[in-house]
Amino acid sequence: MIIKRLGLVEYEPALEAMRVFTAGRGDDTPDEIWLLEHPPVYTLGQAGLPEHLLRNDAGIPLVKIDRGGQITYHGPGQLVVYLLLDLHRRRLKVRELVSLMEQAIIDTLAEYGLNAVRKDGAPGVYIDGAKVAALGLRVRNGCSYHGLSLNVDMDLTPFSWINPCGYEGLKTVQLRDFGVIETVAGAGERLLGHLDRLLPPPVSPAADAPAMSAAP
Repeated sequence: MIIKRLGLVEYEPALEAMRVFTAGRGDDTPDEIWLLEHPPVYTLGQAGLPEHLLRNDAGIPLVKIDRGGQITYHGPGQLVVYLLLDLHRRRLKVRELVSLMEQAIIDTLAEYGLNAVRKDGAPGVYIDGAKVAALGLRVRNGCSYHGLSLNVDMDLTPFSWINPCGYEGLKTVQLRDFGVIETVAGAGERLLGHLDRLLPPPVSPAADAPAMSAAP
């Protein structure tokens, strides 16, 4: 596994880099996890409805992308984690990966004394019914990209201008709202530890090859 701590990165170049990496990887390409932040941007998933952008007082760019899900917001002070994984090599199905990502976030938040939960039919992680983390994935040729975002210490105002993830009136929260003083980098390292613990190890491509019997 290769870990990249990229800092503040414009959204569209990061998206293109994920696509290029995924398209060019082979059976032996190591998986990567990218930790970063984005300048203010709205992203709209494949089946996303533009009407979920209610207003845009700050003129924040809207980018239509190839992950699942509806509209969400990224901005400074939010941890973004991209998981570029060979799911076949790790014996993972997409739903298993989603559940694993949610559990890693829940376990991370527990370290801060926060009780976070899943919500049936609404991927992500919630505290008292308010969303603190969002998920969105794309899988191509058995390999994932995109990932998750966790609100750490940011301006949440742009969330009030959308129906977050397509849910009208959904409240969005962050760690700071609960008295947690943490940096994006610090939250990233904690979350990374839980992802590393929960992800099954990759299986060598050679392990999938049929055994050859000796000639009589």
